[in-house]
Amino acid sequence: MKILYACIILFFFLEKNAIAQEYGLQLYSLREQFKKDVPGTLKQISQWNIREIEGGGTYGLPLEEYKKMLADNKLVMVSVGADYETLKTNPQAAIDEAKRFNAKYVVCFWIPHDGDKFDITNTKEAVEVFNAAGKKLKENGISLCYHPHGYEFRPYEGGTLFDYMVKNTNPDYFNFEMDVFWVKHPGQDPVALLKKYPNRFLLLHLKDRKPGTPGNQNGHADVESNVTLGAGDVGIADIIRQARKIGVKHYFIEDESSRCETQIPESLKFLRAIK
Repeated sequence: MKILYACIILFFFLEKNAIAQEYGLQLYSLREQFKKDVPGTLKQISQWNIREIEGGGTYGLPLEEYKKMLADNKLVMVSVGADYETLKTNPQAAIDEAKRFNAKYVVCFWIPHDGDKFDITNTKEAVEVFNAAGKKLKENGISLCYHPHGYEFRPYEGGTLFDYMVKNTNPDYFNFEMDVFWVKHPGQDPVALLKKYPNRFLLLHLKDRKPGTPGNQNGHADVESNVTLGAGDVGIADIIRQARKIGVKHYFIEDESSRCETQIPESLKFLRAIK
């Protein structure tokens, strides 16, 4: 009986910890707050019991001073951003930035293109850039990801430009960060995409959308359409459950609205209640 009781306790312990998930923050959410008070903003993040962050740069502070603030607030920089041109012409600079923070991921957030004219030519160039830069980053112990913004889901040869990008990049060197808003907004299903490519999404941006917001495939949206997670039409809970199944390791809330300081703690409450 004692053995059975111990097994039951162990089962519930493992089950509880299997669904426990660390939820981080993309620092861009608090861009306005950082302009006024860097130490206070980092302290606020810590007080929300957030430990993992995505960012880069030091808000004009000396590197060591900023890193001490991160350490004092028990904040770990999991990933940093790198612009496309840097990856194309000087990937070593992206490596150096990641190493400054001991970050394991570098994320590119935008592929430059002329207005709304994003097509297969842009996609093919991006594939070359990401494969080459990703190989160099991998050699330095860093993983390169790209964060789609919607224009990549335009139709191409029975699929989308995004499908072409997935099929023609080397997963050993390059993968993706899914921003669930920017999958829903251009008319895609985040859960279906996670199922379709279960090994390609290493990171997730969690962002919800006000119901009734019209979508598009041009990569632009009103930031005020960002609502508390769970209050929108993106389907956050189902996404989290599927992401857990495929082993996504890092999740970052990104709330670009003017209500972010109020919404972020409410979003955390919602996320931490998902079973």
